[in-house]
Amino acid sequence: MSGTIVIIGGGLAGLTAATRAAELGLAPIVLEQGGDPQYHCNSRFAGGLLHVGFKDMTGPTDEIEAAVSALIDGNEATANGTVLARESGRALAWLRAEGAKFIKGGSLEFMRWVLAPPRPRTAGLDWKGRGPDVLLRKLTANLAERGTTVRLATRVRELIVEDGRVAGVIAECNGATERIEAASVVISDGGFQANMELMRRFVSPQPERLLQRGAATGHGDGLMMAEAAGARLVGMDRFYGHLLGREAFEIEKLWPYPIIDPIAAASIVVNQAGRRFLDEGLGGVFMANEVAKLDDPLSATVVFDEAVWTGLAADNRYPPCMNPVYEKAGGTVFQANDLGALAQLVDVPPDGLAKTVADYNAAIGTKSALNLSPARCVEKFKPHPIATPPFRAIPVCAGITYTMGGIAIDEGSRAQHREGGSIPGLFAAGSSSGGMEGGPGAAYLGGLAKAVITGLRAAETAAGN
Repeated sequence: MSGTIVIIGGGLAGLTAATRAAELGLAPIVLEQGGDPQYHCNSRFAGGLLHVGFKDMTGPTDEIEAAVSALIDGNEATANGTVLARESGRALAWLRAEGAKFIKGGSLEFMRWVLAPPRPRTAGLDWKGRGPDVLLRKLTANLAERGTTVRLATRVRELIVEDGRVAGVIAECNGATERIEAASVVISDGGFQANMELMRRFVSPQPERLLQRGAATGHGDGLMMAEAAGARLVGMDRFYGHLLGREAFEIEKLWPYPIIDPIAAASIVVNQAGRRFLDEGLGGVFMANEVAKLDDPLSATVVFDEAVWTGLAADNRYPPCMNPVYEKAGGTVFQANDLGALAQLVDVPPDGLAKTVADYNAAIGTKSALNLSPARCVEKFKPHPIATPPFRAIPVCAGITYTMGGIAIDEGSRAQHREGGSIPGLFAAGSSSGGMEGGPGAAYLGGLAKAVITGLRAAETAAGN
């Protein structure tokens, strides 16, 4: 058992922790529930952008920290966010040393480090042979060279706790139960986005009406085992996701891309009464979270005009752009020359929509968007008037990729006990961990970067580094 470290989950966080652990002389055992060598996980499906707070991870640490501080709210849900800023450059360098290949993905700063080869600028899901898939296969090969293989089709059911210390796991493989003793355990099996009971408990009154935008393999197993062992959970009410066209439930080409966020952030999102109910200026991740909280998460619609459709929606800096990709992929963009006719097409009251648009346009014209109810921020995303016909609308849904909350950890990725202090022998990494993202503004700092950084810290702390 001495030197043995069990890693629950074979995504980027888990493989990072295992690879670093092997590098430091520990004996990692990686347990992955997927049965196929190219098992599905969010890391494999990801777009491949590595950034922290939308900043270049090799930039000055103080600039990255400032960007992160501007995004997070500094409450318990995001208290450890600046850890990602301080560790970003080192994490990227470690990945490159392990063989990760990158390209510059675009002109925006957060696109500087994109895993190669990149996904094409097309709609739908295209992951095989793309950068994240290649990276996971490379880390798996690196582990094999160091004498460790990923044990597939193995689901952990219980933590072994002895005298308050986590001393291994009870796992199940092909119907057989196995006791695996270890000096430490890293929980890195993703969030709980695919667990409808937990989602209903923490995130949405109707989680079945959220679209699973990722691999939908995060069942929260590790989180629930940690909670049973006394772990404190933090920031459980927020998730990383985007607004998608509601037709994505029927049309596979409409997820995970294109996303509706840029259009919504420049225009308005209304409910069944034709009224705004959120601050569009806080961006797509925040909007997806607010839509998920509605009594009916399938009752929101984005309303915009021709100027936004032919301008911002056609901007390919946010691949793939909406116009014309969305309609070519089978999505419906409702349009009409007057707001009354548009309201009827999307089944909202014409009077309600007309007043909402009039109030919104007036506030933009007088630069008083903060006086709207709800207020409309203008610093991050510029609001555009809805003034140029034809007017357009897209019914939307909340697409969830991973839950931001999870097991509270310290800077060394040690799991924290709800009564205070750490739980000896227990660590959490990636989307299983909480305390870095979320909060009132649904702050998103970068899922892949968080996976690598927390995975590295878990292995290094377990090794005594």
